[in-house]
Amino acid sequence: MASQKNENSQKAKTNATGKKRLTKKEKQRRKKKRILLVVAELLVLMILGLLLYFIVISDKVEKVDLSDEDIQMNEGISNFDEDSVSMNDLAATHMKGYRNIALFGVDSRTGSLGKGTLSDTILVASINEDTKEVRLISIYRDTYLNLGNDTYNKANAAYSKGGPKQAITMLNTNLDLNITDYVTVGFAGVVDTVDALGGVSIDVDSEELKHINNYQIGTSEALGRSYTKLTGTGMQSLDGIQATSYCRIRYTAGDDFKRAERQREVIKAISEEAKKAPVSTLNGIANDVFGQVSTSLELSEILDLMDDLSSYTIVDTAGFPFDEYRATGTVGSKGSCVMPVDLTTNVTELHKFLFGAVDYDPSATVKECSEKIRQDTGK
Repeated sequence: MASQKNENSQKAKTNATGKKRLTKKEKQRRKKKRILLVVAELLVLMILGLLLYFIVISDKVEKVDLSDEDIQMNEGISNFDEDSVSMNDLAATHMKGYRNIALFGVDSRTGSLGKGTLSDTILVASINEDTKEVRLISIYRDTYLNLGNDTYNKANAAYSKGGPKQAITMLNTNLDLNITDYVTVGFAGVVDTVDALGGVSIDVDSEELKHINNYQIGTSEALGRSYTKLTGTGMQSLDGIQATSYCRIRYTAGDDFKRAERQREVIKAISEEAKKAPVSTLNGIANDVFGQVSTSLELSEILDLMDDLSSYTIVDTAGFPFDEYRATGTVGSKGSCVMPVDLTTNVTELHKFLFGAVDYDPSATVKECSEKIRQDTGK
């Protein structure tokens, strides 16, 4: 099972190579510095970074401090705060040089961004800190997984039961990742962001057109806003309500898998528009968006990194479980679920996709979870 970092071992003054260990405070400072090197583009990817200039001066962002004790990682996994990796962490050395951050989109009608809300969107952004390449992986919300506490259910239940802390632990437990930070946004934040940019360009087919307009009714009612019926197919400029409704479509061919793909498509479109947006545009909507953001990230130095924004590029996106290693079906009282077939194989493929690892051998924890999922699902 996932284990917490051993605080005593972190306090050791030297490692196996004889190098001096950093103090806990120095490690935390270094970790935050590394995060800041990628957070500019990351927030753009999650539809939150359009107002980077104002993050520092805004008091509306819900800041959540996550300590080492809050987040669990599997044995053999490290977040590489040290100058070197200890012998116990050799299984995950291929992740060194990458920053992995969890991105959540919640269906909140009350403005709450913590536990009690379902995470309709679950993504991991993996950033290569050397090349500035970004890869996005969607975790399908109905995927049957360990929720991080040895209970099994749909992945989006983790956020509802324990907020971002449990949702991050769920991701680390099942995927052998080292996530320690997150960004969460509600649907209203997506709407405001797209509208501030003047819309995003999306290629809409005839089936999607019908469902966009149907979803616009519920989305506009939930947010108390009007909507404009979309009338054309092909490349369209979608406003905030239309783009958010496009992200929510799940009744065309591909079901929820295609839905997650649409979400990544909109994120990429927003990223490109955000890079072109003048500060004056961002200034006009600062107060509208930041009240709809929750994050664990320290952003006080973000202005120093604005010049780096254009150097980050989304180079690939995918969904988890992967196409060839998944099935769907009913799992007892949990209802219709997406089933990894099997979890171990999917995690091996995940580490290849994100980090270029060849023949990665998942941890004992992942293998235990995989066997439990097989027993529960019969897959």
